[in-house]
Amino acid sequence: MSHAMTPVGPAYTTSPLADTTLLIGRIALVAIYLMSGFQKFTDLGGVAGMLAAKGLPQPMILATLAAITEVGGALLIAVGLQTRLVAIGLLIFTAIATYFFHDFWNEPAGPEQANNMIHAMKNLSICGAFLMLAGIGAGRYSMDGRVR
Repeated sequence: MSHAMTPVGPAYTTSPLADTTLLIGRIALVAIYLMSGFQKFTDLGGVAGMLAAKGLPQPMILATLAAITEVGGALLIAVGLQTRLVAIGLLIFTAIATYFFHDFWNEPAGPEQANNMIHAMKNLSICGAFLMLAGIGAGRYSMDGRVR
């Protein structure tokens, strides 16, 4: 693979197939964040209540920030704008959410612990996808690709 340097690292020359899979992958990866963020906007009070129950400060502000982060981050990744930076941001967001809301290690053995372990492992996989996206970038079919 040949490559040229960009302000955010190497810009690898890729094939149309690779760029197409990156586009489809970006959209599939963030679909859950778009849905979750919109759901949060429709029930900010409920989300704030969940945050307060975990002892987090300023739950209404955090609920609003979470909804904005999910919707805004999802849209930016989908169109491929500032993809590497946003991928790292959503990776951190996801890791924090996993720690507070899927903390299976603090639960007794049983169905709830198993469910939260599954969600934590799913989030770990999503974090891995964000890490790969941060490394490779959005590809040619993106706003980042047009900037090059």
